[in-house]
Amino acid sequence: MNPVANDDLEAPAEEPPAEPLTQYIQRLNQRVRAFDRRHPLLWDLHFTGFWVTAALIDYTSGGWRTLTHHPDTPGWLLLALSLGLSAPLLWRRTHPAAILLAMAPFALVNAWAGTALQAALLQLVAVYHVALRLPLRNLWWTTALVLTPVAVSTARSGEEGAWSQQIGSQLTSVVVVALIGITVRTRQNHTEALEDRARRLEIERDQQAQLATAAERARIAREMHDIIGHNLSVITGLADGGKYAAAKSPERAAQALDAIGTTSRQAMSELRRLLNVLRDDETSHHPAELTPQPTLTDLEQLISGVRAAGLPVHTTVEGRADLPAGRQLTVYRVIQEALTNTLKHAGPNTAAEITLAYGGQGAVTATITDTGTAGTGTPADGRGLPGMRERTALYGGTLEAGPRPHPEQGWRVHLHLPEETPQ
Repeated sequence: MNPVANDDLEAPAEEPPAEPLTQYIQRLNQRVRAFDRRHPLLWDLHFTGFWVTAALIDYTSGGWRTLTHHPDTPGWLLLALSLGLSAPLLWRRTHPAAILLAMAPFALVNAWAGTALQAALLQLVAVYHVALRLPLRNLWWTTALVLTPVAVSTARSGEEGAWSQQIGSQLTSVVVVALIGITVRTRQNHTEALEDRARRLEIERDQQAQLATAAERARIAREMHDIIGHNLSVITGLADGGKYAAAKSPERAAQALDAIGTTSRQAMSELRRLLNVLRDDETSHHPAELTPQPTLTDLEQLISGVRAAGLPVHTTVEGRADLPAGRQLTVYRVIQEALTNTLKHAGPNTAAEITLAYGGQGAVTATITDTGTAGTGTPADGRGLPGMRERTALYGGTLEAGPRPHPEQGWRVHLHLPEETPQ
């Protein structure tokens, strides 16, 4: 055997699993984010407390003296500036623009007094949250607001050539921080869009499953109604006829009983096939008997059963039956339902007539009339007529059912399926 062919037939190698360190970092990140969503204030207090402590350490340890232009700045002013530039960070996520405006006076005083506290850099945290949470047009005035103290400090205490160095450095920091905020914001928006799409797809999937379940239940209900309703009506007619014939003609009564047995077995066979199809394959001990649905070739057997039940039926056919299986089933079920309703509701001494007219490209017209008392052909269970309309609507057809026009009496069902639309 060719070894190259074996290599070609091998399944593609699966992607290697993520590194343990990467998995650990991802899990840790998810836990931190989940904790932050559950307790946002606690996280904000920790974050703000860290920077307030750092600003106070810079003040108390004298570290600020290494950069200041005025070492003799009063302590109360240093304390006020340290707190004013750090404490507002507590509201950085809810009001980023407001805290930037609140920090601006302290930053200006820090620049004007020449103290050069490092806490002024905390303005960049506010810039980051402006870029993350507010419309991007706010970055214009934010940048101007952050650069103003630098310009003031350079004008008062800067050396020659410090303008381009200090302002350029601060502008670069603002741009970098804003780009980081925009990047994180874009990623969050993308993640939210993916989550929303997944959620909508899940909802749509559940809705499609519910619609499919409802459609299948309606289809099964129609099939059960057609099978049980028709066969029981035939059995009832045969039983009534057999009862009247028992006294005068035992042979006719025996024929009626034989027809009842045949119809009952046929109904049981159809129900068994339907239930076997519905049964779960794992719990079924025998495979379902999958037989074709009734077609127009089965009409003669249907009509013979109705005639045996005591309803005379006259049939007229025009054209040649050349319909798809689905259309044949629709015509069959409509005729079956119409004859069943006649058996059940039309009363004695009633006759039925079926007229079938076949056209080209799947078009067909079926008219079923009876001579019963006007109005008695209305289905009593509320399922027959809606079921016929549902079947007809699948092929864009029309179904009319109602009493025959005066002076005629009885009931009329008229079905029309138009030509098939070319695909």
